Amino acid sequence: MTLTDSRQTRSAERSVHFRTCPLCEATCGLEVTVEGGSPSNSSVVRIRGDREDVFSKGFICPKGSTLKQLHEDPDRLRSPMVERDGRHVPVRWDEAFAEVEQRLMPILEDHGREAAAIYHGNPSVHNHASTIYARALISAVATPNLYSAGTVDQMPRHASSGFLYGDPLAFPLPDIDRTDYLLMLGANPYESNGSLATAPDFPGRMQAIQDRGGKIVVVDPRRTKTAKAADEHLAIRPGGDAAWLAAIANVLFAEGLVDTGDAGPHLDGVDHVQALVAPFRPEAVEPATWIAPDVTRRIAREVVAAPTAAVYGRIGTNTVPFGTLASWLTDVVTTLTGNLDRPGGMMWAHPAHLGPRKDGPGRGFTTGRRSTRVSGHPEVHGQFPVAALPEEIETPGQGKIRALITVAGNPARSIPDSDRTEAALASLDVMISVDPYLNETTRFADVILPPPSQLERSHYDLAFYGQAVRNIANYSPALFEADGPREEDIIARLACIASGLGADADPQIIHDMTLDTVLRGCVKPGRALEGRDVAELRAQLGDRSPADRVLEVMLRSGWAGDHFGARPDGLTMEKLESNPHGIDLGPMAPQLPGLLRTTSGRVELAAAPLAADVARLERSLTELADGPVLVSRRHLRSNNSWMHNVNVLVKGRERCTLQVHPDDATDWGVHDGGHARITSAAGSVVAPVEVTDDIAPSVVSLPYGWGHGVPGTQLSVAAGRPGVNSNILTDGSILDPLSGNAVLNGIPVTVVPAETAPPEPMETT
Repeated sequence: MTLTDSRQTRSAERSVHFRTCPLCEATCGLEVTVEGGSPSNSSVVRIRGDREDVFSKGFICPKGSTLKQLHEDPDRLRSPMVERDGRHVPVRWDEAFAEVEQRLMPILEDHGREAAAIYHGNPSVHNHASTIYARALISAVATPNLYSAGTVDQMPRHASSGFLYGDPLAFPLPDIDRTDYLLMLGANPYESNGSLATAPDFPGRMQAIQDRGGKIVVVDPRRTKTAKAADEHLAIRPGGDAAWLAAIANVLFAEGLVDTGDAGPHLDGVDHVQALVAPFRPEAVEPATWIAPDVTRRIAREVVAAPTAAVYGRIGTNTVPFGTLASWLTDVVTTLTGNLDRPGGMMWAHPAHLGPRKDGPGRGFTTGRRSTRVSGHPEVHGQFPVAALPEEIETPGQGKIRALITVAGNPARSIPDSDRTEAALASLDVMISVDPYLNETTRFADVILPPPSQLERSHYDLAFYGQAVRNIANYSPALFEADGPREEDIIARLACIASGLGADADPQIIHDMTLDTVLRGCVKPGRALEGRDVAELRAQLGDRSPADRVLEVMLRSGWAGDHFGARPDGLTMEKLESNPHGIDLGPMAPQLPGLLRTTSGRVELAAAPLAADVARLERSLTELADGPVLVSRRHLRSNNSWMHNVNVLVKGRERCTLQVHPDDATDWGVHDGGHARITSAAGSVVAPVEVTDDIAPSVVSLPYGWGHGVPGTQLSVAAGRPGVNSNILTDGSILDPLSGNAVLNGIPVTVVPAETAPPEPMETT
């Protein structure tokens, strides 16, 4: 590896570099000290928060300091792996791509493109190269079978935003730095660092609300670390968020408190919403929410009375049977209290790579343009529900999925019905994985193509700046040169193969096509560079990697860009490189109506699909299950399943425990430090018990992303702390119908003492 020469200050033996952490949504700035300047002896000696970063101002969580361990991890794959005689063996890159062609193309030729599927995992959006080149791979494979981790934890937010605003990416964000009242449901930013709301040092920003005299209310069945820091915690019945938000809206109408503020002229459907929430009186929803009617009414009045208020719901509200309605109703309450598109309320980011907003109607948002073959689940935001992937692999007939390409994902641990999912993956004719590890999913792959480490690639948060609570731009060049191909080269070569060009085709073909597609889009009528010559624009691009050349076009043609010389003071890659701590483009600003892409050009507050699903929500008020229910949780030291092979993050006390309320522990005969068997309709697991009054009675909790140490993996640290795979307990047949999102919370279970501890983890190969 070779040390790059940018964004650094040198001493005789050490150099300091600044980059953005790529390990979660917070986008914190890092100061990385490297020792040694020669290709053979350079290594990271220290990572700490960048105190001059314009967004994070020195904040860092335990994950950010582990980029050294991830880069140096001996388990990280440095060369491609091919499965031969039941074992994965390292091969040269050309040999690996020849193997891909040999195994994949007969499937596509004999069974058609619908016999293939693509799955993008969570880390894909932490990497602008993967994000940019996703479309090239999808176009080359030409399959309708697209899946991602988005239908595990966030598709309800996309669906509701699509229905309301015409754009599934236009979800409003809490203007946390200016709000006076923060109402949070199903969110735990003290552990997650924020989710679908990019805000480094979220805890510090919460403290600032309180310091300026504001109030924070957390609604969660667990008294999380975030709830403990709040002014008030309301323990809600899992899955009750939509009904409770509907009750708040009911109170606003009943007490004449509705005031839509400046957003009012852009709204349709307020009267329809009033009729829809009429049945959800606080008394009617109390059994389904556990929240007393007087508390519901008080919270409704507080949100209205606050000078500004933000209503923010996240994963706990999304991963339930009414996830899309809960997401919609957070925006309904925001709108009815005059806090939509208002400083201190819920607002929209305007990332630098997007053009200026323009008034007028758009194409709108629709779902169900196609459906899954077996159960007929509709497409949402271009994707099928990933929970339906196993049955599409298992079920015979035309269109049966026989080939799967995974990019940076671990569906064997992240999607429901894990046992069924693993059996389905094992039955595939061919599986190709772009992944740096031999993990629970890639152990089924025929070919594994490892991308560079996080320190061997450049970084720009293309996805997360679109959901940042302040408009920011920050670019990090690669710290070390990679020994193997860049990620865009890997994906481009896969695209060449899938297009029929062959394993030996020059990936520059795909690079040129990708760049030209973006350039042609920029010169279309109505765009910032309308009428400009594509060749002239291409000639102005710097000598950068293919992904960075595309990024340069996006940034220079965006609202803050230099428009290729037309706005000399605008943003360029050179300007970003000369500002290693980032460029602050200012706070969120009102964007209605220009942001709207509905066919009406208005906020469709009672969009038909949402309105039609309210009857199902009303029926649920009297269809309450008895017995305990399971909810998930996460820890600050992990990010789904992909941070468990770093010893410093998993050492110490056991974190993969079943949390049980003391009263329930007594009733069920389980005890702290003992083991319990948890059984659902889908499966059964044994986990250590943690008795705590931080969880509501009749609710138990397991963290997600665990279940390591299985044969065929190469994760030595994770194998020593395997934990329990909670997705063995989730049922893939139960989905939120509007979004196709998996239901991972509020799962009915039984809990009994386990006579023995689970077996010791198996050795990996």
